[in-house]
Amino acid sequence: MSPLEDTVTNIIWARGPCTADDVRKALWRKQPMKDSTVRTVLHRLEQKGYLTHEVSGRTYVYRQRVPARKAATQAVRQIVDRFCEGSVEQLLVGMVDDRMLTVEQLEELARKIIQAEAEQGEDLSSGRPPSGGST
Repeated sequence: MSPLEDTVTNIIWARGPCTADDVRKALWRKQPMKDSTVRTVLHRLEQKGYLTHEVSGRTYVYRQRVPARKAATQAVRQIVDRFCEGSVEQLLVGMVDDRMLTVEQLEELARKIIQAEAEQGEDLSSGRPPSGGST
């Protein structure tokens, strides 16, 4: 997503269903733009699968198609695939090397993964049920 698309999407995620005019008004102080520009951005976001719309009278009302967390996950997946040869480990090592993530934060994440695996009864790292059970 472009920075403008990201801003528009965040407006709709925060406010819920919006018209193009609602979005334009929300952007006005930081980034004033023409109605046609806002409509173009909304249309692009719809084409990319982030938004959907309904028609109310003659007005398009846009709403999220993809929740924010899922969009973030998809974006990270694209980064991992493009820059890290599909390796999440490479991404995390790079984040530690660049001081975006501490070893302590990684250890906490590992604890949360282990706890979630235990609660769900599955191996989240492989996407499979834990080995050792009957088949």
